[in-house]
Amino acid sequence: RFLQNAHARPLPSMEPPYTPPSARSSGWGGFSTPPSRSSGGSSSKADYTGDRFIPTRRGVNLAEQFALLPEGGSGGGGGSGGSGAERSGDGGAATTPRDDDPYNMLLRNELLGDNVAVTSRRGSGRHGARGGSAGGGSGGSLFQYRVSPARDAPASPFSLSPVEADPMLPAARRTQRKIPSVPYKVLDAPALQDDFYLHLVDWSSTNVLAVGLGACVYLWSACTSKVTKLCDLGQETVTSVCWAQRGTHLAVGTSVGEVQVWDAAKASLLRTMGGHLGRVGTLSWSGPSLSSGSRDRTICMRDVRSAPPFTSQLVGHKQEVCGLRWAHDGSQLASGGNDNKLFIWSPHGTSPLLRFSDHTAAVKALAWSPHQNGLLASGGGTADRCIRFWNTQTATALSALDTGSQVCNLCWSCTVNELVSSHGYSQNQIVVWRYSSMAKVATLSGHTMRVLYLALSPDGQTVVSGAGDETLRFWNVFPQARRTTGDEAAPFSRAYTVR
Repeated sequence: RFLQNAHARPLPSMEPPYTPPSARSSGWGGFSTPPSRSSGGSSSKADYTGDRFIPTRRGVNLAEQFALLPEGGSGGGGGSGGSGAERSGDGGAATTPRDDDPYNMLLRNELLGDNVAVTSRRGSGRHGARGGSAGGGSGGSLFQYRVSPARDAPASPFSLSPVEADPMLPAARRTQRKIPSVPYKVLDAPALQDDFYLHLVDWSSTNVLAVGLGACVYLWSACTSKVTKLCDLGQETVTSVCWAQRGTHLAVGTSVGEVQVWDAAKASLLRTMGGHLGRVGTLSWSGPSLSSGSRDRTICMRDVRSAPPFTSQLVGHKQEVCGLRWAHDGSQLASGGNDNKLFIWSPHGTSPLLRFSDHTAAVKALAWSPHQNGLLASGGGTADRCIRFWNTQTATALSALDTGSQVCNLCWSCTVNELVSSHGYSQNQIVVWRYSSMAKVATLSGHTMRVLYLALSPDGQTVVSGAGDETLRFWNVFPQARRTTGDEAAPFSRAYTVR
């Protein structure tokens, strides 16, 4: 349609066919008289039709269809500019061009290469962003020649759309997440030990926080803010607590090397398991399997369904085991020790699968990524101060970051690809990092002593921190998880359901 004038076919001639003079019928005085179409019998040149087809443009707004009007706004010749309305046809009504419509501006950019900038229809500055005459009274020809500017870069042959990305199309603004710099709740935790090698705070899937204070274990319900006392060990000391992944079972490590399993809903002791000669400083669940690390440098693998206190014992560390963490799929167990070593174990083997010795201080902080299988983050103590990332599938070290202070705990977010770390000497702060650029998202301060304990709420939004200043602080750190409907669920989720 853009070239319809050039490709229009001529209509067949409407003149009468040629006849020799002898065959013509003579009228008045022997002269031939062409038939007249007018009712009055008068002949005129308008009654004849030639061999050219001249289309009419009545009611056609060229500004909207072809964007060919000059910038001055006049649709005619040189000095007639004024209203910016195009007068169409013979005596037709004037139509107002709407060149500032985003769709027409997009057509100009893509078809004519005018590089029209984004403007509001209410504004009046669109003429300055286009090439051509912008003056009010200096008009141009309707069909004027323009040279399209050269593109900055050729279109990609793999592009799925013929319309290239253009700066005139406003990109969706990404709202920057604001993390409050102060905790929304602070709880007193008297007798919370200031010991780097212990794990005394954990948050369950039923939204209950367990805290070990001295010889007692207390439970705080995040739904009702009610505090209950679960147990009192008497002369012993609580050295670690760890909730099972599902349900209300809580494992409690003691200073005498025992591991107790409690039913928090009934406040009853289910069983007590031995196997260690020193305090149990770290625990980790994987389904019904429970692993415990001790000062005696061993790791006991337990199955709470079987009668023996442990099924196997892992020996590899030369000093106290201060960090344990099962992978989310239960395929690997990571252990960190005071000997600056990081080991990866198989659930069915007794020797380490992988050995990493890049840290230069005790490795307590361990966290598996919920977004990438086999991605492990580890943190070193005061002499190391580094967060290191490992790919346990390929047995390679990925990257390392010097945080400037002792790394006490690490925790991955389950809603976004970020992790939070708690630090001791000498900054005593909490830092939120964006993986894998490791750019700081937020720095949270408030504790006056080492932030030794860290736990994540079951909804993945709140982080609770505990320190030697005997306080628990609750921070809103991560965004809410995006709710998925049934249609957006995993495509193979139904294939693995039994019923």
